[in-house]
Amino acid sequence: MPVVHSKQYIAMLERAKQGKFAYPAFNVTSTESANAVLLGLKTANADGIIQVSTGGAEFMSGLGVKNMAKGAIALADYVRYMADQYEINVALHTDHCHPKYLDTFVLPLIEESERRRAAGLPSVFNSHMFDGSELSLADNIARSLELLKRCAQCEIVLEVETGVVGGEEDGHDTSAAGKEKLYTTPADMVAVHQALAPIGPYMLAATFGNVHGVYKPGNVVLKPQILKAGQEAIAKACGGASALLVFHGGSGSTLQEIHETLDYGVIKMNIDTDTQYAFTRPIAEHMFKNYDGVLKMDGEVGNKKFYDPRSYLKKAEQGMADRVVRACNDLRATGRSAGRTL
Repeated sequence: MPVVHSKQYIAMLERAKQGKFAYPAFNVTSTESANAVLLGLKTANADGIIQVSTGGAEFMSGLGVKNMAKGAIALADYVRYMADQYEINVALHTDHCHPKYLDTFVLPLIEESERRRAAGLPSVFNSHMFDGSELSLADNIARSLELLKRCAQCEIVLEVETGVVGGEEDGHDTSAAGKEKLYTTPADMVAVHQALAPIGPYMLAATFGNVHGVYKPGNVVLKPQILKAGQEAIAKACGGASALLVFHGGSGSTLQEIHETLDYGVIKMNIDTDTQYAFTRPIAEHMFKNYDGVLKMDGEVGNKKFYDPRSYLKKAEQGMADRVVRACNDLRATGRSAGRTL
């Protein structure tokens, strides 16, 4: 199935909302990790989202280029080409663009989409995320509104964030933020919806104690009820409407917590830390088991079948694909691919 077009993407999101499941959204940094997501989704017979962050996109472009927009476009074009070989639906998304990166990441990608649509081609990405959580709510909404107006012209969905997801991701450290900022208020959610919903489809990463990275259960206090309260406030203020919610920083969350968020309107959950480990773990095992074959030690020549990158990257792909399947199970997405019926 080719990467979905804009109307199919909206149908995907609404389908998840009605069915109380969520699409796993996997951050990737290479063709190998993108292949792992496609393989995992195929195995689970689930639709999903492949996304790339500013740091991941720059890495994708290579040390000789180090251009996040070019890396993102290259990755999107690769996924678009390979996804055609799979009988599941895939959408493309960019993750966590902070204000300082708009001019070098999201805006060039929107410009490329504008050029492609003028030529009768689809937009590069189905959706972009603007993370303006470091701004005041008023400034965050104002900047989000500007972006959504431009995105809507290309039928691109904009994801925004209120509150702060704790921890560190791609070098952006929010550990100094006050704990109160980890929890979005219902009033914040209403303000965002009232401003953005009239312009076009949007997704909201409302925070309820989320933290990026690895943490043990109990170290972070999640309050999914915040999402319920926010949705109720939106419904009351906006004639029964509700928002499409996104769950960031889910590593270490219990299955009960995840399922509770699905009942409150979460339709997308970001997964990065866990799949990074799932990709790297088989490589580490390969290196430990084949140490003398991987390295040319004491004048020996090593063993090519062990240091050939394909020998361990195939294991990494499968390891990450297995974690993708687990994510689909956790989010109630397994076996629910819409296939070619969208």
